[in-house]
Amino acid sequence: MLYEIRTIRLSLPYRLGSVNCYLIKTDTGYILIDTGCSNKRANLEKELENAGCKPGNLNLIILTHGDFDHTGNAAYISRKFKTKIAIHYDDSGMVEHGNMFWNRKKGNIIIRMIAPILFKYGKSERFEPDLYIEGGFSFSQYGFDAKALHIPGHSKGSIGILTADGDLICGDLLENTEQPDINSIMDDLETANKSIEKLRSLKVNTVYPGHGKPFLMELLLNK
Repeated sequence: MLYEIRTIRLSLPYRLGSVNCYLIKTDTGYILIDTGCSNKRANLEKELENAGCKPGNLNLIILTHGDFDHTGNAAYISRKFKTKIAIHYDDSGMVEHGNMFWNRKKGNIIIRMIAPILFKYGKSERFEPDLYIEGGFSFSQYGFDAKALHIPGHSKGSIGILTADGDLICGDLLENTEQPDINSIMDDLETANKSIEKLRSLKVNTVYPGHGKPFLMELLLNK
């Protein structure tokens, strides 16, 4: 199963940086991993169009976790492209209820209140996932030789997608905004470190983070 990974970089509101979506081109169509913020919906649609992704050939939307900067366009793209959305069950309440702190440790009350406004996540962005994926789930039925990894820490339901060739799309467990490192925002740092230890035992070559540029896993492990 051949595949190509295309990085779609979308700006976040209020100059908060950018977030990555990854469009996977396979022999049978496309898979979109994460969808960015709703404020850059037109940019995402243009990127998909330029890549040849259109209604009818987008086989699946995979969400690495429930944060609004990764799920903001999932419901819209799912409706327009007539495709299913997959997420880990432990993060499903975030997108169903529009609450990024659902199933997380209690955060700052002000942040909890402004997050939906900040990321423009209203009722139309909420949805019920079509598919709940656990660690070990195979995407071969969608033409993609890859499996899901449960890598909690940033959130309880964070997953990565590891291909047979050793490419890892890791969501927000790791980042590379300045240098390869563990993400600076963690719900449970101890659990996140255990997830990184899990990666050490696997064949991981190139990491595609939710924020920042792709990097070689050995750069992180050799720090």
